[in-house]
Amino acid sequence: QVQLVESGGGSVQAGGSLRLSCAASGYTYGIYYIAYMGWFRQAPGKEREGVAAIPVGGGSTVYDDSVKGRFTISQDNAKSTLYLEMNSLKPEDTAMYYCAAGSRGAGSLLRPARYTYWGQGTQVTVSS
Repeated sequence: QVQLVESGGGSVQAGGSLRLSCAASGYTYGIYYIAYMGWFRQAPGKEREGVAAIPVGGGSTVYDDSVKGRFTISQDNAKSTLYLEMNSLKPEDTAMYYCAAGSRGAGSLLRPARYTYWGQGTQVTVSS
């Protein structure tokens, strides 16, 4: 069973930075195969939305327009860890942030429906 554990959330002022981490475990190539991983966020009263995604085997990253130029997704496959570097944070970035992993489906990698495994989330709060 794939397990994802996020960390690194917190409270910052607008313009500040945070780095989220997601430790993945429980999967082996060919069993619980993971093809891509992503970061999603959900604010109170809003739907979960894709923030950034990356193919595990390498390839182009994908970002939502709202975070392009401010957020960077990266991975350390040796450590089975996914990262999200968040700079120039804005109050509208406030949300619960989730790490997710998937291996099938079609369409944008920012679609939550493409992901099978989810972490519990880490809260990010940005004050003005």
